[in-house]
Parts: sequence; structure tokens; C-alpha cells
Amino acid sequence: MRFDFLFTRVTPTFAEMAFFEKPTPVARGKVLLWLLVGAVLVALLWPLDGRVDAALDVTRNPAWQKIAWWCSKLGEGWVIIVAVLGLSFLLVLTNRPRVAAPIFFAGSVSVLVGIFTLILRALCGRARPTAHVPQGFYGLWYDGHWIIGKHEFSSFPSGHAVTAVALAAAVWLVHRGWGTVVAVYALAVMWSRLALQAHHLSDVLASAVIGITGALLLKPILLTSIEFQFGNWHRAWKK
Repeated sequence: MRFDFLFTRVTPTFAEMAFFEKPTPVARGKVLLWLLVGAVLVALLWPLDGRVDAALDVTRNPAWQKIAWWCSKLGEGWVIIVAVLGLSFLLVLTNRPRVAAPIFFAGSVSVLVGIFTLILRALCGRARPTAHVPQGFYGLWYDGHWIIGKHEFSSFPSGHAVTAVALAAAVWLVHRGWGTVVAVYALAVMWSRLALQAHHLSDVLASAVIGITGALLLKPILLTSIEFQFGNWHRAWKK
């Protein structure tokens, strides 16, 4: 099997790749409005953290806990990366680059937004619902120790939720039908993080706001470039 196409540079034009659409500039005003509305919504629902967290707790129900565990596991970043890379590569090899490119775009958005969230979470240092410290934001330092990366202080925002929501939002931006399907997956991941008492309601809601905002901002930056590159690979593969 030939793999030299991965390293061959071909520069097609839009005319040569007519099945790819030109990028639509992002409406920054709409993105800022969504970010503002989302932030206000998170703030308004913040007082419900305790009640919602308790209502969705399934840690004492083995059957539901198992379901939540699997939903949570499917929301891990490495699962998304493996699935996206494998599916995209397979589609390129089977002469379907215009399907592969949006999938790779959605996965890229999910990973990039996830990385941003990891940094933000380390800076915030919010205690998880099950933490053995008073609930609150502790930043980078607590009780004479650095807490960067400590599980107990990694609640806000949710990495699982943000990667799943960013993936769903990115897919929605290129295909409404599949976007709806992936949105169901994202909702299941969000529920699982609350059900397992890994995050507060506000953590998950903030993750949704971040994920959607990230997808809106990254689409005009990434999508066309990825489409062109997949077109390059496809054209080189056919030679």
C-alpha cells in the first residue's frame, strides 16, 4: 500500500475542488453575543449546583453508575482522537476526502478546545463535588502546595464535556443531521459527569459555552485548510 501521498504537496484551486465550499466568515458579533448569553445563563444557574448535583447522583446505583461510567469513558479525549484519525484516514483511502475533511475538522476543534480547557482548569483550581476541602476556587496554590493538575482541584470546566460539546458543535456547523446525532452523545457525556459526581452543574454548562464558542471561532480558521490538505492527499493518492 502506498503512503507517500501523505507527504506529497499538491496545490489545487477551488475550481479543481468544486465539492469544497469557500469559508464563511464568522460573525464576531454573534459569537460575542452567544458568549455573553452563555455566561449569564451559567451565572443564573450557579446557585442550583448543589441541588442538581444531588438529584443526578447515581454513585449509589450500580446499574446506572455503570452506564454513566461508559458514557464518561467515551467522552475522553483519546477516544475522540483515535476515532477521528482512524475514520478520516479510512475515508481518504476509500476516495471520500470531502467526508473525511469535516470529520477531521470536528476532531481538531474538539482537541484544541480541550487543550484550552486544560489550561483554564489548572488556573481555576475549583474543588470537585467529592473533594475533601471546602467547595470553591483555589487557583494554583493551596495549603502550602501547588495544586496544578491535582484531581481534587480540576472541576471547572469539565474536560470531558467540553471536548464532546465542541465535537458536536463542529459537526453541526458542517452537517445539521449528524450534528444532532453527535449532540445526543455530548448530552450523554455531560450527564455522566454530573451523575458520577465528577463535576458541578456550572462546570458542565460552562464547558458547553466554551465548546460551542470554540467551534464557531475555529471553523473559518481550520475548515478550508483541512479541506485543501485532504484534497491534496486524495489527488496524490490517485496518481
